[in-house]
Amino acid sequence: MTCPCGLPHPYADCCGRYHAGPLHLLAPDAPSLMRSRYSAFVHGLTDYLLATWHHSTRPATLEPDPPGLRWLGLEVRGQAQQDADHATVEFVARSKLGGRAQRLHETSRFVREDGRWFYVDGDY
Repeated sequence: MTCPCGLPHPYADCCGRYHAGPLHLLAPDAPSLMRSRYSAFVHGLTDYLLATWHHSTRPATLEPDPPGLRWLGLEVRGQAQQDADHATVEFVARSKLGGRAQRLHETSRFVREDGRWFYVDGDY
């Protein structure tokens, strides 16, 4: 199965390796973490989403996706590394619910602490 993040790799060799296995929670950079978080949304992996969300902005829980929501694709539009431990990634994630297309366009902020990248927040 091809990875939902949009890269032409099998899921297990792409985002799946960050969701489970020896590289669990260890995406090497902000764009990889962002892609793995999108794939986690597609697969309903709320534990992974919470574990990769920075403690300063992390919600206590995440609601599951509404029934019938289909994730349609991810487009990474840009990325910038501010310094060794801060980065941004601009993306568009598309989905469909009840026959209605939706689109999330965000520039997300990421921080690296103790060698691990975390999602902090984003601007729409």
